Amino acid sequence: MAAETKVEYTKLFINNEWCDSASGKTFPTINPANNQEICQLQEADKVDVDLAVKAARDAFEFGSEWRSMAAAQRSALMGKLVELVQRDSDKLARLITLDMGKTLKAAQFEAMFSAATLAYYAGWPDKVTGKTLQPGASEDAFFAYTRHEPIGVCGAIIPWNYPLAMIAWKIGPALACGCTMVMKAAEQSPLVGLHMAALIKEAGFPPGVFNLVNGYGPTAGAAISEHMDIDKVAFTGSVETGRLVMQAAAKSNLKKVSLELGGKSPLIIFPDVDLDEAVKTAHGAIFTNNGQVCSAGSRVFVHEDIYDKFVAKAVETAVKSNVTNPMEEDADNGSMVDEQQYNVVLDLIVKGVDEGAALKCGGKKIEREGFYIQPTVFADVTDEMTIAKQEIFGPVQSILKFKDTDEVIKRANATTYGLGSGVLTNDLKTAIKVVNRLQAGSVWVNCYNMIFPTTPFGGYKQSGIGRELGEYAIKEYTTVKSVVMNIA
Repeated sequence: MAAETKVEYTKLFINNEWCDSASGKTFPTINPANNQEICQLQEADKVDVDLAVKAARDAFEFGSEWRSMAAAQRSALMGKLVELVQRDSDKLARLITLDMGKTLKAAQFEAMFSAATLAYYAGWPDKVTGKTLQPGASEDAFFAYTRHEPIGVCGAIIPWNYPLAMIAWKIGPALACGCTMVMKAAEQSPLVGLHMAALIKEAGFPPGVFNLVNGYGPTAGAAISEHMDIDKVAFTGSVETGRLVMQAAAKSNLKKVSLELGGKSPLIIFPDVDLDEAVKTAHGAIFTNNGQVCSAGSRVFVHEDIYDKFVAKAVETAVKSNVTNPMEEDADNGSMVDEQQYNVVLDLIVKGVDEGAALKCGGKKIEREGFYIQPTVFADVTDEMTIAKQEIFGPVQSILKFKDTDEVIKRANATTYGLGSGVLTNDLKTAIKVVNRLQAGSVWVNCYNMIFPTTPFGGYKQSGIGRELGEYAIKEYTTVKSVVMNIA
């Protein structure tokens, strides 16, 4: 399958040029569907990050082409990029599938969603405005207003599970606000980012506005986080790495930080629902992208009145899922992203069994080349079990039983995370009560993981700081200047 998708770009992208790493080092990217090497990529470290940051800083300076550009022109450039993403959507989708193992149909949806996100932000450049203020004194004496200015050079470190969508989520608001960027894609799925860099150049963005330096977290990622000339860093990934990013930002120049981290999201199902629809929603909430979703509905709380019937139907749905080569049209799920994540998930499944959860289906690797795991359903899961507390990031559904509303809200909130959540009920009063009390950045009612370019996304507690998407993301890439003029 790899031969069907040609890889065109393997180098670093700095100042609108393709270049080798200063060290000459390369690293492999692997097709997880067959565990075969796709190609070798240039591996960036601190020296390369320094070059990329300098290019981004030069592009941001007053008098540069980018900084002098009218908002309408920035909007037009972003619109051109949208057209190119739409033009190359099939190529982009195939690179995603080749590199990280999600199904081609899921990757095609990701490409369309990424284009929609960029199109939304293409409308923002001339709308990033401040306010006129009442100065608290005679209006004849003082005139006060605010300016919302681009925060500067932004570092971005993105994850492997949605490699194209995460690029759009980061560059959309950053470019709309007039910032410049140095990005590191995840080493597990870097290929689609390189093609996006080529499209950014083709669209006509000036040199230095966007730079891509692929490599590893402890080297290239750390160099971005601790860089003294980066004004803001945006990171999506694990809580553990998020802490390191925040520490590096604090120890360096106190750069602004936004973090979108992990989750152990509850999906609460009340007995008044249509059972078949509830099972379908819960299945999608956890098995989409093989469970490799930060906001996955990984804790399914089901009311005791429908619990047994729900479990039976959930198992029936899971065993019908077609897990196969992700390039195949009939694939419901593909492979895990790499061997490391594959082993993590298998180990946690064993732990679930050892701790007394009832393994209803799945739980084993699929014997074929690549990293495939059977869709797994656990019942009789209790709150203290590891699979109910730890983010698995795999195709594992944990079903828990509850009795009343106050009880389940308390249990749903008993986690260090607070990213996504859901409630399925036909009772409006119950829905509103649960929505108001859940400690999560997103609450989906009678649906799950419905994310749009206009709706903010982010977490409570250890699930992160700041918001992505919508108008709220604009605030993450601007800084506010207060101006008071004596006009007496």
